Amino acid sequence: MEITRTLGRSGIEVSALGFGCWAIGGEWQGADGQPLGWGKVDDEESVRAVRRALDLGITFFDTADTYGAGHSERVLGRALGKRRDDVVLATKWGNVFDEDTRTLTGSDHTPGYARRALTASLERLGTDHIDLYQLHLSDLEPGHAAELRDLCEEFVREGLIRAYAWSTDDPARAAVFAEGEHCAAVQHALNVMQDAPDMLALCAESGLASVNRSPLAMGLLAGKRQRPQDAGDIRSKPPAWLQGFGDGASADPQWLARIDALKEILTSEGRTLAQGALAWIWARSPRTVPIPGFRSVGQAEQNASALEKGPLTAEQVSEVGRVLGR
Repeated sequence: MEITRTLGRSGIEVSALGFGCWAIGGEWQGADGQPLGWGKVDDEESVRAVRRALDLGITFFDTADTYGAGHSERVLGRALGKRRDDVVLATKWGNVFDEDTRTLTGSDHTPGYARRALTASLERLGTDHIDLYQLHLSDLEPGHAAELRDLCEEFVREGLIRAYAWSTDDPARAAVFAEGEHCAAVQHALNVMQDAPDMLALCAESGLASVNRSPLAMGLLAGKRQRPQDAGDIRSKPPAWLQGFGDGASADPQWLARIDALKEILTSEGRTLAQGALAWIWARSPRTVPIPGFRSVGQAEQNASALEKGPLTAEQVSEVGRVLGR
């Protein structure tokens, strides 16, 4: 397949598969003690996994200042080291956290905070610019967002960032950012179980890339059927917004039944279930860049090898739609 894609109108080229760096941030929590990470993590293995991904042609890494309360950015910056200029680096801002206690303490949409957050991210990542800077407050009031969009244009002029985006699942909000000259993308949820036709339509109309979080439905499309036992894993005590995880010890039975019904299509041509889920996203739109998470060299290798198989065919995408009754 075409193994690179362009981030919207920016001309910035990335590998068609990005790597999401939420999990490598390790454990962190909300002020109420709610786990917000993916459990314990081995930083040395994270570094090896990032470097292995680089060797396999992955050039797009997406993180956020709040993942692990700064820890994900630090680990990613260390892993990239002298190869920083070989990659396109995306991070996010808007949440306020305490690095010492690894706790999310609130949010801040003021321009002053945005500048402080950017300065701190540059320091943690060990770089002088961010390639794609993303607003991480998904339901911010559009008037405030427009002010931050204009501030991002200032950051571009100052050479601190190359392009920007909003991480939101609301097309009307994404459209506010899309009015900015250097807005390149929108980051939103997209996977076989959660299609986003309105957002993909906005991306096509506005010339934006579609950066896809949760491409494997938090592991369900990688074959994970049981609730994680690690108390520090967000999926062990799923918040209301985390779809696909029921009240019991295992995932939502309805989701599992639908995934089982799709298995034959997604695992065609020798793909793993996860590779098939990524192949569906590539086939869904030429603008998509899925960003599955990873915590080990093995996961990095499996995700990256999905590129060799390429997208599903149009017929297979139609068949998926029929099975799901869409």
